[in-house]
Order: sequence, then C-alpha cells, then structure tokens
Amino acid sequence: MSAIDQSAFALPRTESSAATRRRSLQIVRWAAIAIWAGIVVYRTATDGFAFNRELLLLYICSGLAVASIGQGRRVLYVVRDWLPFAVVLIAYDLSRGAATLIGRPTLWQWQADADRWLFSGTMPTVWLQEHLKLPQPPWWEVVISSVYMSFFILPYVVAAVLWMRDRDEWKAFVRLFVGLSVAGLAIYALLPAAPPWAAARCTADDVTGGPSNPGCMFRSARGVPDGGLLGAMQINHDGANVWVERIVARGWGNLHLHSATALLDQGQASVNLVAAIPSLHAGMTAAVSAFLWTRVRPRWRPLLVAYPLIMAFTLVYTAEHYVVDILLGWALAAVVVMALNRYEARRRARSAGGEIDLAEGLGDRPDRLGAGRQSDQVSAT
Repeated sequence: MSAIDQSAFALPRTESSAATRRRSLQIVRWAAIAIWAGIVVYRTATDGFAFNRELLLLYICSGLAVASIGQGRRVLYVVRDWLPFAVVLIAYDLSRGAATLIGRPTLWQWQADADRWLFSGTMPTVWLQEHLKLPQPPWWEVVISSVYMSFFILPYVVAAVLWMRDRDEWKAFVRLFVGLSVAGLAIYALLPAAPPWAAARCTADDVTGGPSNPGCMFRSARGVPDGGLLGAMQINHDGANVWVERIVARGWGNLHLHSATALLDQGQASVNLVAAIPSLHAGMTAAVSAFLWTRVRPRWRPLLVAYPLIMAFTLVYTAEHYVVDILLGWALAAVVVMALNRYEARRRARSAGGEIDLAEGLGDRPDRLGAGRQSDQVSAT
C-alpha cells in the first residue's frame, strides 16, 4: 500500500483517539465535580455553612481544580493564581503581632470624639441601639448578620467566577483585592484603633496609655460606669439590654445557624481586635461594588449602591465600627481604585505604543504555555 493510502487511514484514527480522550476527560471532570459537590453539601449539612474563610478558600480552589480537569495546564495554575488570597488571610492574622511589635499606642478616644462631632454630640452606635435593639433579634437582623459575613465570602466568589470566565478581569480584581488589603493591613499595624464595642466596655482609666488588649475588652459592658468611652444608653425597648452590645451575630439565631455564630466568635477572639481604622468591611464592599458597576447589567446597579450602605448601617448598629472608620474605609477604597485605574490606563498606553509590559507578560505566561486564552474557558460540556 502506498504512503498516501497509509496516511489517509492514520489521520482518522488519530482524530478518533483525540475525541475519545476528550470524552474520557469530560467524564472524569464531571465525576470529580459531582464528588466535590457531594462533599461540600455533606459538610454543609453536618457542620453548617462555610463561614470560615480558610475553608471557603479550600472549597473554591478544590472546585476550580476539578472543574479544570482536561483543560491542559489550567489545573496547575489554581494554586499559583489563588496564592495571593491565602497570603492576605495569613497577613491579616499576623497584623496583630505586627502592631504589637511596632508598639504604637492604640486609639481609643479619637474615633468616639470624631463621631460625636460629625453628629452634633450624638453617638450613632448608642442612638441606633437605643431605638432599634429589641430583646430578641427581629427578622431584619438576619439580613444584617448575612451582610456582615458577606465580607468574608463575596470577594472570593467574585474572584472564582472571574477566574473561570475572563483572566484579564480576574487579574484586575486580584490587584484591587490585594492592593486594598495590604494598604489596610499596613495602617492597622501603624495605627491600631479600638472599635465601639470595646469602648463601651472600657473607661478612660482602663485605657490610659493606649493599650491594645486591656482586660476591660474581655468583660461585659453591663455595669460599666456611664457606658464607658462610648456613652450610656438613655432609653431602650422593654426587655432589651440597656448597654451597648456587640450584636452582629444575633440574627443567625433566627436561622439556627449556631455554627456560624461559633465560628465568628472563635475568629473574633483570635484576630486583631484593634483593627478598626479604616474599616476594610466598608472599604472592600465599596471597592467590589465599584469594580462590578460597569461589568453588570444596569438593573443590578441599585444593589451595588445598596450593598455598601447596608454594610455601613450594619457596622455602626452592631458596634463593630464608628462612622469615621467607615468613611476612612471608603476613602482608602477610592484611592486604591483610582491608583489602579491610572495603572491600567498607563499599561494600555504602553501596549498601544508597542512597549513590553513585563508585569502583563509574566501574568499571561501560563496562558501562552498552556492552551492559550481560549483554553482557559471551562468547557460547558
């Protein structure tokens, strides 16, 4: 048989073999996804929702890894690409030690004075708990508890969706997340500041010299003279406690999510308790909303406006942050967003001029080594 005749038979066999391999990988991928989903559902049913950020990150990375089976080297990039998020989590936990090592005195009074000045002598947290706090959490506290916890979940979910759909957008979001987080953590180390719930438990004598973890922080605000540094509640609903409380987790009791409450209590006991200025809860929610503004359909934009505002109300009402903390968080987010926008504009200008963008080249290198940008899109089959 001639060489031409042999090649005519070899090509179909090669194509058939490749198609069989693709189908086999698809079967393996969907089987792995099913196993992953089963594990997540089982753990959620037995241990509760993954409010722990480390566990959530593990869920996301393992899910992306199994969804990338059959996508060339993409499965290997999960660890590399998601390393910045893990580093941020570690850095946040270490920020308490950094603040202690630097030894800067903790701000206790300035934030309270700033809020009183902003509201003509009224302390917003005290006023809100006077007028809104009930003996048992109403339905809307379920909403604010969920909004508060969304800070620990939403950025990672947005990043996961972008990683699957558009690597350029994903890179832009990672720069925003890491940039804002690093800026906030640096400020926490250099300018430790106590939150309102701690001020309600401590008097001026308790915090002379600006300690970062005085014993008064770990007692109840009940019986503290004059409501501590925050000020006393003058009125209350019948049956509601007459002192300012840290009540961000109360809403989960209505949903019987006691695991969420336990995880939050455990986390709050181990992280930096004097990381109040600026509020990264406020700053990150505003930054995520700003990032998504031009990337979603107009009908979703009212939610992007409402989200940071509801978060701000949540933080003040539950005594997690002062209003001035929130304003500074928004300001930091605006600075980071504007700085990154300028970076993007300069990068595009350099690219248009034919210059080599080293950072972009390094960021895209796996795309070139792998199957290219198109291969980064997960198959719908």
